Amino acid sequence: MKGMSSMKPICCYQKILPLLLVMSAFFWAPEAFSEGLTYQAAQVDSPQTLELTMGESKIVETGASFKRASVANPEIADQIVLSPQQLYLTGKGVGTTTLTLWGKDGKVANVFQVQVMPDINRLKEQIHDVLPDEPGIQVMSSHDHISLAGTVTNAVNLSTALAVAEPYAPKKVINLLQVGGVQQVMMEVKIAEMQRGLLKRLGVNFRRQQAGHRDFAIGDLNNLTGTERNPVTGEFEFIRSILTNAVFGFNVGNDMWTIVMDMLKEHGLSKSLAEPTLITESGQAAEFLVGGEFPIPIPQQFSRVTIQFKEFGVGLKFIPTVLADGRISVVVNPEVSELDFSNGIILTGFQIPSLITRRVKTVVELGDGQSFAIAGLLQENIRETISKYPFLGDIPILGALFRSTSFEKNETELIVIVTPHLVKPLNTVKQTLPTDYYLEPNDFEFMIMGYMQGVFPSEEASRPSEAYTIGRPTMAARMPYKKGGLEGVFGHLAP
Repeated sequence: MKGMSSMKPICCYQKILPLLLVMSAFFWAPEAFSEGLTYQAAQVDSPQTLELTMGESKIVETGASFKRASVANPEIADQIVLSPQQLYLTGKGVGTTTLTLWGKDGKVANVFQVQVMPDINRLKEQIHDVLPDEPGIQVMSSHDHISLAGTVTNAVNLSTALAVAEPYAPKKVINLLQVGGVQQVMMEVKIAEMQRGLLKRLGVNFRRQQAGHRDFAIGDLNNLTGTERNPVTGEFEFIRSILTNAVFGFNVGNDMWTIVMDMLKEHGLSKSLAEPTLITESGQAAEFLVGGEFPIPIPQQFSRVTIQFKEFGVGLKFIPTVLADGRISVVVNPEVSELDFSNGIILTGFQIPSLITRRVKTVVELGDGQSFAIAGLLQENIRETISKYPFLGDIPILGALFRSTSFEKNETELIVIVTPHLVKPLNTVKQTLPTDYYLEPNDFEFMIMGYMQGVFPSEEASRPSEAYTIGRPTMAARMPYKKGGLEGVFGHLAP
């Protein structure tokens, strides 16, 4: 029993020994070491201000002994009582809290307003290590916030600086940084399309008409011919449809033979080129549309009709982001659409066309002036149709009189190319405009010569927009005149 009772003091000493070692480290440490870690509290009625950086610790010493200590918000600061007159205080999070000490008589002895601020020095060192090429970043502390000011070279470094500062003051970082350099982006988009088509049709219908109205007809494929009752005579008359493009007739005795044919070979070629250009600031969305809107009737209750409008034409939407080393990341969405009445519908008496649309949406990263083919299409469609009468249409040679054939082939080639540029504002005097090369024709040029635009007297004549500028007008070479007025250099950037 005596042995067991002697073990209890030993266990207590083992628990108290680490605390005594910590206290002795502060009591007998050199004065130079403990000078910046100790705060001498004064006996005053008003609260005292105690500043800490996040992760920093200080020893608070009081002149009189205290019985109890309490921190209002333990998430901002934490305390450990070392002795009746010493307190170990540690900053845990950015913010402000209150430390209260009670004396042995149970009354409040000291009140401290503890302000825990971010570690600005460590943040500056880390920003310098991560972004050594950004000397213009300024780091400032205001209460429990961090303010980043100055100039960075691109948006990527701006995001990096904010990400580095966020752990030092979560959700309390004020961004006052500005992106220097050229941040205006001009997007050039080229949408080029070629369409080729081939159509072949052959159909034959014939009719025999005899005196005494003993008539008969063979062939009614593809609605080339038909009959219609005459409201006056009551007789059926032979009519041709709009698909008929060849009619032959001859007489044999009292019989008249009429041959109606649909013979067609059609070649089609279509070229489509759209080059929208749009400028916006880095990180901002921009939209561009040249076209229009067509109405679509929407039936409603009680026989009412509302109208909705659908856009069509040449459109461009993009969001650029200027990166480091002249790189540009672009979210680009070009679109070219046109009305197609051949595939439209008729609704409540309105003819509603369909839309032929070419649309692309993607994200690419390019350098200044580089081009990228973001989309391409090669499409070939072949359609063959044979309409014939059973058995009769299978007879060699003569079977062509009892069948109708159609062959259609379409080829489409499409490519979309984007080119971003970093641009700066320019002097409007040096900018070429689409109207600069137009001169209104006089009466002789328009009525007698048939010119649609006037002829400049000499190549050194100034452009109309430059004739009224202040100072000496800039001379520009004239485009060579060609009859018709639609030939020559095309494009508003032409010299």
